[in-house]
Amino acid sequence: MAFRKVNNWLHLWLGLGSGIIVFIVCITGCIWVFNEEIDALLAPETVIQQQDKPVLVPSQLAKITTQLYTDKNILYVTYQQGRAVNVGIGSRQGEGATLKVNPYTGDVISNKQRKKGDVNFFDFILSGHRFLWMPYEIGRPIVNYATLIFVVLLITGLVWWYPKKWNKKTTEKSFKIKWGGSFKRVNLDLHNVLGFYSLLFLLAIALTGMVYGIKWYSESMYWATSGGQSLGEFSRLKSDSLQTEKFYASEQAIDKAFLFAMAENPKAEGFYYSFPDTAKASSVISIYVYPTSGQFYNNKSYQFDQHTLKQLKGTSPVYDQDYEQAGFGGKLRKMNYDIHVGSILGFPGKVLAFLASLIGASLPITGFLVWWGRKYGKNRKVKAPSQTDFSATPRSTVPRNFVPKRISKKLVLQEELPILQTNTNKI
Repeated sequence: MAFRKVNNWLHLWLGLGSGIIVFIVCITGCIWVFNEEIDALLAPETVIQQQDKPVLVPSQLAKITTQLYTDKNILYVTYQQGRAVNVGIGSRQGEGATLKVNPYTGDVISNKQRKKGDVNFFDFILSGHRFLWMPYEIGRPIVNYATLIFVVLLITGLVWWYPKKWNKKTTEKSFKIKWGGSFKRVNLDLHNVLGFYSLLFLLAIALTGMVYGIKWYSESMYWATSGGQSLGEFSRLKSDSLQTEKFYASEQAIDKAFLFAMAENPKAEGFYYSFPDTAKASSVISIYVYPTSGQFYNNKSYQFDQHTLKQLKGTSPVYDQDYEQAGFGGKLRKMNYDIHVGSILGFPGKVLAFLASLIGASLPITGFLVWWGRKYGKNRKVKAPSQTDFSATPRSTVPRNFVPKRISKKLVLQEELPILQTNTNKI
């Protein structure tokens, strides 16, 4: 009994304390799940039918962007089957642009310029999801530990939901929403029933979300799932700066690296190509290959020395190994983002993540209404007056000539006097 009281107390006050943060994180996550699909829907002109001819190589795309922006550098290119190529352009001042280019003809479909500090809609949503639109160093820890509190709320909520006795009445109450009931009953059912059905999905989303923000949790999770291995630190590979343009000119190098990755992955659905920083001789050519559209866990990475085109390989079991080569802990870490957004199960998984996040956003609202109704509602239970407490009885219900009756022949109700006067010989 004491355990349930503590559990319920924790659920109540932790929920009231973190409710607004949980709502923001869940509702922004709900929107973010379909960011790629929404972008594609809003820009149908970027859909390019696949053709049986080679696509433009990175150096050709670089020339197109140079004609439009002579003072900016090309940063990255993303190739995706059936879509226009995204070309990212930037400068040291933080200004830039994103071009969408036909990968076969080189025609520029759209050209969106970006000034320093500009954000698009989904950048805004992601900022709220990750750090509540606050300065990163302030908002990020708040989101991280509010997510940890949310995990505690899910567990304590399950304990509170679990009936003391299982019978037909408690089963219906626990698993069904009584839509025909009062507002309070429907609201309570929405909180309890929907919270139960979404529990496992919300736990998966919350636990994978903490991997990105809480270092001790991330390291502990990898240690537990990898059999005691250390996660290690992410380190960037470097080109040999002493070999500057010794073997290949810059244009040759970027094209040869891209064609090599394409030849090894002819059926890949997408490529992310990161250009080397021309201002840094140690910068490398990075290429990420995505075999499956909409999923990231099984991507392959290639790093090349920009001067010699030597393929570089790191030693990290998480960051530098392909999915097929990684152990269980490494595989789970690579699947982390796809689990977080539901794409690990494809489009149906995204739908589940969307619905679970939407329910997660509703839980602080329905929970607050339950608490408010019990504490300040009109139908609060009032202590029933005792049978002998005549002061609590409404005056209109007490007869004016009422006299307390005793078990005696001398004290009787005045109402009975006429009857008794006709029978005085019986007294």
